[in-house]
Amino acid sequence: MTAAEPIRRPPPDFRIGAVVAAEPVTPRLRRVTLAGEALVGFPVPEPAASLRLLLPEPAGLVLPTWTGNEFLLPDGRRPVLRTFTPVAVDPTAGRIAIDVVLHGAGPAADWAAHARPGDPVAVSGPGRGWTPPPGARSFVLGGDESAVPALRQVLAALPADATASVVVEVDHPDARHDLGAPDARIEWLVRPADANRGDALVAAITAHPDAPDTAWWVAGEAATVQRIRVALFRERGVDRARASVRGYWKRGAAGDAD
Repeated sequence: MTAAEPIRRPPPDFRIGAVVAAEPVTPRLRRVTLAGEALVGFPVPEPAASLRLLLPEPAGLVLPTWTGNEFLLPDGRRPVLRTFTPVAVDPTAGRIAIDVVLHGAGPAADWAAHARPGDPVAVSGPGRGWTPPPGARSFVLGGDESAVPALRQVLAALPADATASVVVEVDHPDARHDLGAPDARIEWLVRPADANRGDALVAAITAHPDAPDTAWWVAGEAATVQRIRVALFRERGVDRARASVRGYWKRGAAGDAD
């Protein structure tokens, strides 16, 4: 790290665990459950919070060191880290479950597809989550496949008298499954093979009207959500205090298929 690089607050320490179960949720989504003594007491996260998953090296699990700006392995390489929404956390039993999208080659997708009980892994977190803004009663929610676990939690956290419109863009019909919100208006947009990623999601989200009691939550591919930020904040003047628009992954980056 050079003198010009910023020094960031250290993330939570990694906690070592192991895979205890791996099962399909849909043909394109696999739930991997981790457990271990070090996971006892893992804080119960807010809705749509995140954790860092450290994948093992070919030779085994190697914990990285925080340098003040990033994690590095002892040999100077960056570790294989991926960020997920924990779908279930039991701090008493020391168990955490995550859902991993299986849609192409990538370290996390490969790991989840072949995960077996006893495989070592480590997690750090949780990261910040989301709570509904006070006074909001109308919600516009959206994302791609990577946002589905968080969308379930966001929907569960909404006020009982709220209305919600949900838009999810997916690559295949098999990605559709129950979001646990029977009263919400949910639209699944299956992207044609020749369509640009994110176009349907951007169009559907930005077509919704805004009102003082409307709140927005959108997550997914970085370039797609950036287009939504521009449309909502710059072009329409939506109050940023009523909107959370977050990039979960970046197309073209290493491991973008995860």
